[in-house]
Amino acid sequence: MKTTWKEIAPVPTSQEFIDIVLSRTQRRLPTQIRAGFKISRIRAFYTRKVKFTAETFTEKFQAILDGFPRLQDIHPFHKDLMNTLYDADHFRIALGTLSTAKRLIETVSRDYVRLLKYAQSLFQCKNLKKAALGRMATICKRLRDPLVYLEQVRQHLGRLPGIDPNTRTLLICGYPNVGKSSFLKSITKADVDVQPYAFTTKSLFVGHFDYKYLRFQAVDTPGILDHPLEEMNTIEMQSITAIAHLRSACLYFMDLSEQCGYSVEAQINLFNSIRPLFANKLVFIVVNKTDVTKPEDLHEDLQKQLSDLVTQNSNTELLQLSCITNEGVQNVKNTVCDRLIEERVAAKLKSGQASQPATADTPTGRLGELLARIHVARPLEGSVSETYIPEAVLNGTYKKHDKTDPDRRKLERDIEEENGGAGVYNIDLKKFYDLADPDWKHDKVPEFFNGKNVADYVDPDIEERLAALEAEEERLEAEGYYDESESMDDEEDVEIRMKADMIRDKRKLMMNEARTKKSLKNKAQIPRSKKARTLAQMENHLTKIGLDPSTTVDRARAVIRNAEAKSEARSTSAMDIDTPGARARSVSRAPKTNRLTDGVTNKSATGVTDPVQREKAERMAKLSQRKMNRMARQGEADRHETASLPKHLLAGKRGMGSARSR
Repeated sequence: MKTTWKEIAPVPTSQEFIDIVLSRTQRRLPTQIRAGFKISRIRAFYTRKVKFTAETFTEKFQAILDGFPRLQDIHPFHKDLMNTLYDADHFRIALGTLSTAKRLIETVSRDYVRLLKYAQSLFQCKNLKKAALGRMATICKRLRDPLVYLEQVRQHLGRLPGIDPNTRTLLICGYPNVGKSSFLKSITKADVDVQPYAFTTKSLFVGHFDYKYLRFQAVDTPGILDHPLEEMNTIEMQSITAIAHLRSACLYFMDLSEQCGYSVEAQINLFNSIRPLFANKLVFIVVNKTDVTKPEDLHEDLQKQLSDLVTQNSNTELLQLSCITNEGVQNVKNTVCDRLIEERVAAKLKSGQASQPATADTPTGRLGELLARIHVARPLEGSVSETYIPEAVLNGTYKKHDKTDPDRRKLERDIEEENGGAGVYNIDLKKFYDLADPDWKHDKVPEFFNGKNVADYVDPDIEERLAALEAEEERLEAEGYYDESESMDDEEDVEIRMKADMIRDKRKLMMNEARTKKSLKNKAQIPRSKKARTLAQMENHLTKIGLDPSTTVDRARAVIRNAEAKSEARSTSAMDIDTPGARARSVSRAPKTNRLTDGVTNKSATGVTDPVQREKAERMAKLSQRKMNRMARQGEADRHETASLPKHLLAGKRGMGSARSR
């Protein structure tokens, strides 16, 4: 969980909240509804407006609820600190009020959307929309005090220091004006206010420093007075919260000179009263202002009481420093940091589950797990690893390199100086190659082909084998092996070749047939006009296959006669209509038309004459219109906002110059 709260978004007031939501609604859904529109379109528009307003309110409330920390999800230190500063009950009530308002707005939206479904006019829809938005705004107005409280909490949270409760921490506590802030300013770069009066520090301050390449944080707490816990104020409770919950090394500062305004006995009593908070922690009693008074200068009774504080607790040490002269400041810091690192490492080694039962040789915890993974290789039984000392060392003939010795071994540096020094002499690295033949040291590097070394594939007997192949080739040519022509007299070979040719031809035919089918796309290959057969051909075919064609021929002739009779009647009626009498008779036989609907064509009956196709077309048109009806649009061009025309181009007299837009 994060330890800084600067990312929480600002919380607007109730009136600002209403203005933000309503202006966004009007900007996203401008009102463009007329009384002449269909009632379904009007309902859809106002339903969408109510839903959008409720969703915007809900989104804003949810963002505020998600931005603030949940007390059950954060560290106990931050939880108690927020309880001390803001009262956790008030904080929960404020967030709960926002959650209730969010739920109420969702209920209002759901109810009014249900009412809008049954509105009968534009006036009813508009009033229902106005009532819904008004109820939402009223709910938001009632959140004036919780929103103001949450904004103040957000501002104060943003000013709190970022304290990590799990990192290496030095916690400085004690009476007011004993030098806690001065010590923090000495070891860190924290901008702490240091004044010679009590309760200068009224909140927690954090500083950071590095020690042994590790990052430490030092927390300066406000001063604590020796009185019961229920009588402590908010400033003192911040220190108690930090001491109780932060995993740290506690530095209890004492002023033996009593310049802070509190006696040494009172400071000892305060340590004893808050000692239960130091359980399972490293505690250091730091004596400040040693330039004025040291522990040796105290009365014997006070010295005994001070020494008892250290002896009664095994994890308590006594340290001395002076923030005025900086004497002992670094020593105290280094001692505390070393002890804290040791304690954290020991705690980590003890943590974890032991994979094996504990024995004298195998410790438990994480250390045991690590040792169980390590395998130490040891020599076999009976083998002895003896030390080896060179003979030159044993004989005493070993000599160190001496430049003045004429018999010394030449070093590479000597050769460099003889050949012009650095920048002129270039060392020959190839002379150190360890090869089978020293003559190979300066040979060229073998070439590579396709990522492989050519030298790896060279056969040492390749020349002999090549000579043997050439001799065999010459012998075959001399014997006339290549002069013989291949004969295809073998019957088996001829049959195989013939079948292969047939397979190739069949495959070509199949491919051509597939191409033809693909190009035709289920169309007839032969035109229907070419497929016509005469009655005599049909009669001959039926007689040829042994069937009686009389019945089929008579039926076909009857069909032909009926078709000719209809065509003749159609031609005669067309001829009769050309006469005035026939035209009058045709008009009188025509269906009567209504005067009110005369001249108006039925669009649904025109265009598609087939009733099945017409029904399908109407169904597809309704489906395409459904999305626009849902969005309360009449068509694709609905709610098209044209650019407003500039008045200075359309009104008044124009002077000299250009008429284009500014």
